[in-house]
Amino acid sequence: MSKNTESQQASAAVALKYDGVRAPTISAVGNHELADEIIRIAREHGVPLYENAELASTLARLSLNDEIPEQLYQLVAEILAFAFHIQGLTPEDATQ
Repeated sequence: MSKNTESQQASAAVALKYDGVRAPTISAVGNHELADEIIRIAREHGVPLYENAELASTLARLSLNDEIPEQLYQLVAEILAFAFHIQGLTPEDATQ
């Protein structure tokens, strides 16, 4: 969830976990080199990436396993819906 080009490091990256039951939770968070590693691992495993430096910075303030704040539900829901769509999945597939 962070901008990352060949010439610059990601300033922050956050991985979310969604089980279809409760709000998405923070499953990984890092800055600079750790952010680059999170992005590398996501790409290696075919995890869809969404680049939004401001959102990544906001979510990076949370701790592992924290649920996302309620004020971000709509935005994160739209991102998850898009990620499911490009993978040919539905949100219900997250619970299987």
